[in-house]
Amino acid sequence: MRPELQPQDASIVPGRYWHALADGRIQCDLCPRFCKLHEGQQGLCFVRARQGDRMVLTTYGRSSGFCVDPIEKKPLNHFLPGTAVLSFGTAGCNLACRFCQNWDISKSRAIDTLADAASPAAIAKAAVDLGCRSVAFTYNDPVIFHEYAIDVADACREQEIKSVAVTAGYVCPEPRTEFYRHMDAANVDLKAFTERFYQRVCSGHLQPVLDTLVYLKRETSVWFEITTLLIPGENDSEAEIEALTQWIMEELGPDVPLHFTAFHPDWKMMDKPPTAPATLTRARRIGLENGLRYVYCGNVHDAVGGSTWCHACGVCLIARDWYRLLSWALDAEGRCRSCGTPCPGVFEPHPGDWGARRRAVRIAPMAAPA
Repeated sequence: MRPELQPQDASIVPGRYWHALADGRIQCDLCPRFCKLHEGQQGLCFVRARQGDRMVLTTYGRSSGFCVDPIEKKPLNHFLPGTAVLSFGTAGCNLACRFCQNWDISKSRAIDTLADAASPAAIAKAAVDLGCRSVAFTYNDPVIFHEYAIDVADACREQEIKSVAVTAGYVCPEPRTEFYRHMDAANVDLKAFTERFYQRVCSGHLQPVLDTLVYLKRETSVWFEITTLLIPGENDSEAEIEALTQWIMEELGPDVPLHFTAFHPDWKMMDKPPTAPATLTRARRIGLENGLRYVYCGNVHDAVGGSTWCHACGVCLIARDWYRLLSWALDAEGRCRSCGTPCPGVFEPHPGDWGARRRAVRIAPMAAPA
């Protein structure tokens, strides 16, 4: 846990992964943006700042709100299906996506956004009390509140609660290694498959995200799934979807679930129409034809594209209606009851029954140091 601070400084803790530069600035080494700061400046993420001769996280223990969600909303379809997850985020982000659908949180520069405060232990206890099997760091990227997310994950692990990172995967190698030692699952947002898109639309780069995906597959036991939001005229061409799904097949293998989700106009991209359901169906078909076994359509009502199918015999293993489970055809070991083929993922003998409910909750505030 972080060192104790005075009550007025409870949300400010020393940050890791930075170094001093010869010109007097300090450089943040948490993500590939490498913000270089003079005294009093904040990084693009808003939450990491220079105070004196050190980098600090300014939002430790502060949240934009807590909500109990279905785990499928993250989206994770192969990780404890049907169970409830306690979701929360902070403020700020280390990317600047023009289409951000949580822009009021991720682009906030107002401390009033962070209305809720809770210690890691309080969050873990709340998850237990609320019947959640996991806690998700979501709404904005947990990379930027690295220290707080790790402490929450550790507190949850003590209570046998899993930790889920919903992330863009834009992080440097050393902090990435530390971060994922504490995580159980992740959904990584692969925003497109061109460097041009990442630079022009997100103010970032593609390669660090691909590096994170390869790292998760080859170096960790973290269960992860991938989401790509398809934006008309931006990243939804057949050629790009072919390249994206072929890369996943070649570098990550056939068993990593991929979610193609529908865009709706938001923030600085109001000039684009919503994604047509047929676009998602086409993308799913391309992914399956390229050998991926679990490709999903999201943000639309699609019973076929939202359900999990046995790649060996074609039986529907988990039928879904939006976030609600309709049927379950896995045995206690996560194998198809029809043909015995294992379904990759993290499954319990029986699915959860949380359904599609969404419940906002308040958590006891952080206690001031004695």
